[in-house]
Amino acid sequence: MELADRAVGFLLSLISVSIFTYYSFWVIILPFVNSDHFIHKYFLPQEYAILIPVFAGVTLLCFLSVFIGLVILKSKKKKA
Repeated sequence: MELADRAVGFLLSLISVSIFTYYSFWVIILPFVNSDHFIHKYFLPQEYAILIPVFAGVTLLCFLSVFIGLVILKSKKKKA
């Protein structure tokens, strides 16, 4: 079981580092590369560099708000 946990942890770390590297290159380095360079075909337009994290953050806040609301409602039902 411990080996499986380590494998999952390694995989999650690898995915996180890959996403961080891709996003950092996309936001920091790509604006300084000529727009006709072949590397641009591997990246979305620059507008999405802001829209995707904002959408993910709003979605996360919505799910957290619903979760906290459900926990509060359940705790009030137990008291009554």
